[in-house]
Amino acid sequence: MAASAPSSGGSSGSGAQRVAQPSLLLGFPEPSLAPATPPAARELPVARVCIESPLPQLDRTFDYLVSEELSATAKPGVRVRVRVAGQEHSGFILERAETSDAGVALQPLAKVVSPAVVLTPEVLRVATAVAERWAGALGDVLRFAVPPRAARVEAEYLPELAASDQGRSDGAPVGSDLPSASLWTELQRGPAFLRHLAAGGSPRASLQALEGYGSRGWPQLVAEAVRTARVSGRGALVVVPDRRDLERMQAALEEALPDEPIVRLAAEDGPSQRYRGFLDLLSGRARVAVGTRGAVLAPVRDLGLVVCWDDGDDLHAEPRAPYFHDREVCLLRSEIEGCALLLAGHRVSAETQRLVESGWLQSVAPSRSLIRRRLPRVISTADSFESARDPYARTARLPHAAWQLAREALAVGPVLVQVARAGYAPSLACERCREPARCAHCSGPLAESVTGGSRTVACRWCGTPAGAWACPHCGGRSFRRSAVGALRTAEELGRAFPGAVVVTSSGDQVKSELPDGPVLVVATVGAEPVAPSGYAAALLLDGDSLLARETLRAGEEALRRWLNAAALVRSADDGGRVVVTASEHEAVGALVRWDPGGFAERELALRRSLGLPPAVRIAAVTGTRTAVDAFAAAAASVLTRPGVRTAGPVPVSQVSKPAADDASWRLLAFFPIAEGPEMSRGLRAARIAQATRRGSEPVQLRLDGADLI
Repeated sequence: MAASAPSSGGSSGSGAQRVAQPSLLLGFPEPSLAPATPPAARELPVARVCIESPLPQLDRTFDYLVSEELSATAKPGVRVRVRVAGQEHSGFILERAETSDAGVALQPLAKVVSPAVVLTPEVLRVATAVAERWAGALGDVLRFAVPPRAARVEAEYLPELAASDQGRSDGAPVGSDLPSASLWTELQRGPAFLRHLAAGGSPRASLQALEGYGSRGWPQLVAEAVRTARVSGRGALVVVPDRRDLERMQAALEEALPDEPIVRLAAEDGPSQRYRGFLDLLSGRARVAVGTRGAVLAPVRDLGLVVCWDDGDDLHAEPRAPYFHDREVCLLRSEIEGCALLLAGHRVSAETQRLVESGWLQSVAPSRSLIRRRLPRVISTADSFESARDPYARTARLPHAAWQLAREALAVGPVLVQVARAGYAPSLACERCREPARCAHCSGPLAESVTGGSRTVACRWCGTPAGAWACPHCGGRSFRRSAVGALRTAEELGRAFPGAVVVTSSGDQVKSELPDGPVLVVATVGAEPVAPSGYAAALLLDGDSLLARETLRAGEEALRRWLNAAALVRSADDGGRVVVTASEHEAVGALVRWDPGGFAERELALRRSLGLPPAVRIAAVTGTRTAVDAFAAAAASVLTRPGVRTAGPVPVSQVSKPAADDASWRLLAFFPIAEGPEMSRGLRAARIAQATRRGSEPVQLRLDGADLI
């Protein structure tokens, strides 16, 4: 068996050098007696295979001998089993070749798992680009692109999947005319985007949506763009962050395309259903797909439009290697496959704004007059007028203006109350100086709990009671709740409004919709149910808690959550009002003016002046101090390039109960966007080189993680 250099179908940062014996590469001796080699295939007897393995040293293509017996089924894109260092691994054939330049005798393919071609050339090109972009392993990316096999389901599709013309476009347009009453006609550049898309073009745009409910909500807006792509005879893919958005988007697509099969891709649906949807797309039975994070690599035939809804949601970031982000994968698919791109949301992220300013994306947004006519009026309790009316408006959790608004709005419809956290009273602070209350034993956060009708204060980490607690900063001995959960808020509001029905939506009890009527809905951020006719009012509480998060994106994330909730409220002409309780902040001003584009523009300018993402790219190396130092030495050639600056290594701060020993250290590297390809190749090569060194410790390599700073 011989290992080949990265071919056009594979990806590695190790250059063009071939490794003759993978078993020796891994430190295992090659067996002295080898079985007889079967007769080689008469045509293209060499198969280049990508192995599914978490080991960095196996992140390359390997050459295997294709026997004449397996030649008919061993096509590029099929699953195979191969042997590496005496162990059997799964993999995919990337291509067939006439010869191998490994210089040794090749081992034969152990098995062709199925004749179904499940890895298309288009998806392979995108997966290769993803691996290169995030300095990851191609095998890790293919794990997301091709779901686990379900043999019984696959048997129904084998005739279509084994056909040689699988990649041929055979989709028919759903109709020749666009709808006369388009939701896009009111948006600036909206009609031009649809015309370009219907004509078979590939426009790229950032869409600022208005309502989040009713017949003019964002799902209907996106569904109309998908239908337009189908008018041109092409397929479409929509990626959303969570199950609630998935259900709404699926319903809108089924209404817009009643005669089209809509494929739903979600991990929670189970492996068999997910694999069936994957095969529907692969075989061409369906041309439209909607799904959550893993669906971004779905094999939609003749892809004409890819949509990412709410790209700022952290659920779009994959928590497993290679830690890609849906937005960036959509950008790669648009560039590689030449399809249209739509980044849509109520808020404009700083990353999207950078693309708009560069001219790579066009902005499709409502006019100011349309915003005033279609959206609710937003009131901030921190402005001078409200402070003059209510001196306690800045400090009270539920100011009088918010209480009065809720009382009036309940007479005409449901009222939404957005809180920052679930639970009862998650954390406490000193009453005198407002510093977070910490355990004297382990420095964990103190919290109030209710057991058997009695309230106790104890550490959330070690459980030690805090009976004799004293603030180390000011000596104070009394507590205040720094954050009150949804359950406690619902309890308090139930007493304040005894005639109202109180509904909670948080944690594992997230509600998707609710009927119209006098209902008080208490929901955590991102768990707000949708009222069919919109909420009469919304109270956005705990604004200071959102803005005080220790992250670079605190203001950006707070604005995103507020806009998503406020978009569920009726227009100002219909009496819709929103109250936000937060101190003076640029994000609060942007919400009051409903100006997400202006906020993103200012935020990006500030990031540029500070040299922070997304104005630059970032890489993080995490591991033991010894491993991080060794990696830095191996990657010195790229970490010392002009324009690259590093920070650390420093101990990783713990946001939960700390480990027994402080074994995690992190090194950050900031580098210009133009240096991205070279940095990714260098960091990837350093990770592989360190993994092949005997006795080395592993490190975690992440690029462009939104939670790193």
